Amino acid sequence: MIRALVFDFDGVILDTETPFFKSWQEIYQEYGYDLSISDWGSMLGSFSDPQDPYERLEDYLGSSLDREAIRTKRSNREMDLLKTEAVLPGVESILIKGRRLGLKLGVASSSERKWVTNHLDRLGLLSHFECIMCAEDVQFTKPYPDLYQAVCSALDLRPAQAIAFEDTLNGVLAAKRAGLYCIAIPTLITRHLTMSEADMIVASLEEVKLEELIERMKDRN
Repeated sequence: MIRALVFDFDGVILDTETPFFKSWQEIYQEYGYDLSISDWGSMLGSFSDPQDPYERLEDYLGSSLDREAIRTKRSNREMDLLKTEAVLPGVESILIKGRRLGLKLGVASSSERKWVTNHLDRLGLLSHFECIMCAEDVQFTKPYPDLYQAVCSALDLRPAQAIAFEDTLNGVLAAKRAGLYCIAIPTLITRHLTMSEADMIVASLEEVKLEELIERMKDRN
């Protein structure tokens, strides 16, 4: 029986990845380089061993950059873009349905706690979650299973009793290694990644028929 829903934050609840990409894209454009989504995808790969975006730009220019100045400018631009981002489609609906069905709700994020909770508070979603586990709470983040194991332990349930929602390969691997059923929702930035390890792949949380899914999984323990 499913007793909990566990969400990744970046890319599942809030699209933080597109502002991050766009802020880098604008920096590259200033130096005469067109950074496309495919370029970004090849640079980041599976996100487990990304090539440094500064290094990539320096290789293109053939000279070193004032990284600190770029870091400040890019970060400020990213924050400006983030302020315009709303919660992703289907998130509020599935949270409300989950609570109505008596499910526990948790977050498992490799980001820092302050980042996650500040955004959840801004979006008016913080009170929905009974448990939030972030990078500070475990020794190893995704693709290791530690975050999901920590959430399940805090919610006092077995991993098989929870459904995870992820948008990256590392997130899917973390959820599956912990023993959760995993639904992948690839974003514009992550859809180039292979998500075959996921139990289900959807374009949006709006496609998830929660009641039907839980009914099909009622014998899962």
